[in-house]
Amino acid sequence: QVQLVESGGGLVQAGGSLRLSCAASGRTFSMYHMGWFRQAPGKEREFVAGISWSGSSTYYADSVKGRFTISRDNAKNTVYLQINSLKPEDTAVYYCAATQRGYLMDRQSYSYWGHGTQVTVSS
Repeated sequence: QVQLVESGGGLVQAGGSLRLSCAASGRTFSMYHMGWFRQAPGKEREFVAGISWSGSSTYYADSVKGRFTISRDNAKNTVYLQINSLKPEDTAVYYCAATQRGYLMDRQSYSYWGHGTQVTVSS
């Protein structure tokens, strides 16, 4: 029902910052909760951050709390992930996802996924 396209990834030194964007199609974007996941080589895809349809509630993995900030602009059909104080262990492909279900930290809740954007952190 919705199409998602991530952008903003790249190569950044440790301690630097990056902002990822996820552009969504459709006129019903505001009806979906949104999430960011990441997957490093040889590892499982893991939850990073989630945001409710209104933007009033946000959720973060313990590993990124205080460093990552998720936000959305429903008028622009876009969700963002601001990443600060990058660490080498943040290196992964970052995926944007959409769901109408309530548990945003569960990968199985999401029905729509983007193709991902690569984030590489050097030391």
